[in-house]
Amino acid sequence: MKKAIVTFALLMAIPILWLPSCSSDAYKTKANDAELIHRGIRRITDIMRHDIFSPPVASRIYAYASVAGYEALIPDHPEYQSLAGQLNGLTTCPQPEAGKEYCFPLASIHALMKVGKHLIFSESSMDDLQGTIEQEFEAMNMPQAVYDRSVAFGDAIADHIIQWSKSDHYAETRSAPKYTIDLKDPSRWVPTPPQYADALEPHWMDIRPWVMDSARQFKPIPHVPFSLDKNSDFYAAVMDVYNVSKSIGEKEKAAALYWDCNPFEVQVSGHLMLSTKKISPGGHWMNICAEACRIAKVPMMESMEHYTMVSLSLADAFISCWTCKFDGNLVRPETYINRYIDPEFHPFIETPPFPEHTSGHATVSAAAATILTNRLGEPFAFTDSTEMEFNLPAQSFKSFYEASDQAAMSRLWGGIHYRIGNEGGRLNGREIGKYVLETVKTKR
Repeated sequence: MKKAIVTFALLMAIPILWLPSCSSDAYKTKANDAELIHRGIRRITDIMRHDIFSPPVASRIYAYASVAGYEALIPDHPEYQSLAGQLNGLTTCPQPEAGKEYCFPLASIHALMKVGKHLIFSESSMDDLQGTIEQEFEAMNMPQAVYDRSVAFGDAIADHIIQWSKSDHYAETRSAPKYTIDLKDPSRWVPTPPQYADALEPHWMDIRPWVMDSARQFKPIPHVPFSLDKNSDFYAAVMDVYNVSKSIGEKEKAAALYWDCNPFEVQVSGHLMLSTKKISPGGHWMNICAEACRIAKVPMMESMEHYTMVSLSLADAFISCWTCKFDGNLVRPETYINRYIDPEFHPFIETPPFPEHTSGHATVSAAAATILTNRLGEPFAFTDSTEMEFNLPAQSFKSFYEASDQAAMSRLWGGIHYRIGNEGGRLNGREIGKYVLETVKTKR
């Protein structure tokens, strides 16, 4: 009888030994938390704001970091496919070892932050968050071998993306000649007050596009021909800016400030110069992406997909817009008005240091809104709190297009863009966003 009891006890114990322990499985649920992705992207945004990266350069960082996070996460989601062969110059990415267990969310976060760290200045700030998040993964009690293997896979993906980034001609643009100012031609852009800064990224057209065939694949509608004739269409466009600026209401002022997104705004009072580091236009839309994902309770993989598609549209939109800007070199309204209409005129917000046509805000906002509308639908009501840290109230919108259209018009209300520059950018951005959606396939 005792022998039978012992045998029964052993038989009952054997299946328990075959089952995985609770601690080895629990981490899988905890690791699939979209907030980990949101925190990683937000830290990149905060560091770029601190380090004062220009909007086009910021878009490049978002794109590479997001692609790294995406590629490291998709092995856990067989319904998704790699972007290798779909993005210009991106070759087949490293693959996980067959038959081995990984925590791909850990690999994804590690890859995203390693690429971000490589492309920014304040590496220690990224190290702080990376260390915190990896401690959170460690606390999930995943097997040490799984942890180490996942980090190694994230490293492999990050190294592949970093290598890819080195062939996009960015390094060459750092040593390219400065923009040549032509004071003899009144139609050409010249530096504007208060900084009178050099032209920002005049060679951005040389950067390899992510999805577009070339920097000039999409040509925005042209501006009306420059003229000093008071009966011309151009003079009418200038007077439109001037008259709007003189009659701007509080609602329009609030929108102009809200979408200013000037990474390094300068305010001058006598000999005192105060600077404010603000979020970039691309960073604003990446933040809107995060807020929308939270509202819709989008899971981790889908959130990473949305960030990636938005960042690709932003990056190509900046290339297209900057190409148009420096092909045309059109004078800003502030310069024209000061020279020929009112020497005391000052726009409501600071004129950024690059040519006028087309509006960068209008272009990139429309591109991002096109992606988000496709992914999350229309209408999609949301409250954007991005600018609250700069003491501006949150803004509520009924759709992403409503937000992007307001961003475009804000540049006219701010006195820094002609109306046609905003409309040209808006149409161009939507076209680019649509092309990214048609060309890049994330699902099998």
